[in-house]
Amino acid sequence: MIAIVDYDMGNVASVANMLKRVGAPESVLTRDPDVLRRADKVILPGVGAFDKGMRNLAEFGLLEALNEAVIERRVPILGICLGMHLLTKSSEEGQLDGLGWIDAQTVRFRFPENSGLKVPHIGWNYVEARRGNPLIPAGKRSRFYFVHGYYVTCNREEDTIGMASYGFDFACAVNHDNVFGVQFHPEKSHRFGMALLDGFVRL
Repeated sequence: MIAIVDYDMGNVASVANMLKRVGAPESVLTRDPDVLRRADKVILPGVGAFDKGMRNLAEFGLLEALNEAVIERRVPILGICLGMHLLTKSSEEGQLDGLGWIDAQTVRFRFPENSGLKVPHIGWNYVEARRGNPLIPAGKRSRFYFVHGYYVTCNREEDTIGMASYGFDFACAVNHDNVFGVQFHPEKSHRFGMALLDGFVRL
């Protein structure tokens, strides 16, 4: 069973709908810690502010169950957009600690005023696989839909599995052991998003 964490941070239903389209086994939207403890995989979507996301996870009593699933049981987890940011140690957007499962920080895009680059970064962008991984096929031009003003910087180069470019190259997909994160929205990325979620389901 795939548990999609519903913590009032974005439209989680679209992730559930995309999982159905790829023929995933049972998936459930949940904020029940006991469901997380039984899950075979976990997806942590999210849109919004970093501190609000961490507070909601704490207020719904999900932090202990998430740590048990990911750290103790080694259940695969996929963080999407804000969900990816929460996987890191901290964010320039907030004051609270992140989950810390990826040795990384979340930082804000900063560009010169005359750069012509707007923040947030919104739209389709190509993603290049950094190394072999089950989510993004190497050697193919995959396109995904982005909406974000912050990005992740990994302290371990080997934790970056996908790169995109907006003003400069930045990590848009990460992986360490059973923890995966993507900056873009696979649930809004048509066939490329379906392929990515199918890769996660098949782990």
